[in-house]
Amino acid sequence: MDQTNTQTQRRRVGVVGLAGLTAASALVLLGAGVAQATSAPDVVGQKYSDAQTAISGAGMTPVISTTVGDQKAWPDCLVTNTVSRTVPPPENTGGSATNQLLVSLNCDSGEASANKPGFSAASPEGKAAKAAADAAAKSSAAATPSAAAPSS
Repeated sequence: MDQTNTQTQRRRVGVVGLAGLTAASALVLLGAGVAQATSAPDVVGQKYSDAQTAISGAGMTPVISTTVGDQKAWPDCLVTNTVSRTVPPPENTGGSATNQLLVSLNCDSGEASANKPGFSAASPEGKAAKAAADAAAKSSAAATPSAAAPSS
């Protein structure tokens, strides 16, 4: 009798252990079905028009979350930050989750001055804008004939 009871107890422990393992496996599999955001492309520093193409190419939907400035149209604005998120489908639907990349844009133009918004002269963008403005001024001064030179 003792041997029969021991075998019965071992079977019960085995069945309970198997049931626990099955339940744990089911939880892992169900958890794996939750949609996660895909790897987002690094588009910070690019024009929004170029960033849009890269974001869409990565299978994500670009969404403008914030803008600063109003000197440029959105396609020409500079991307300053991104945050990826996954939007679940509406409840009780057969829809799928949507992977989005929230984009912050800077739409100021060039270097800031006392009467015009723009990039700080200390920022990389401001330095580049100042260098471009200085180069343009230098080239237009070289192209203009000097009024002081007498003609003979």
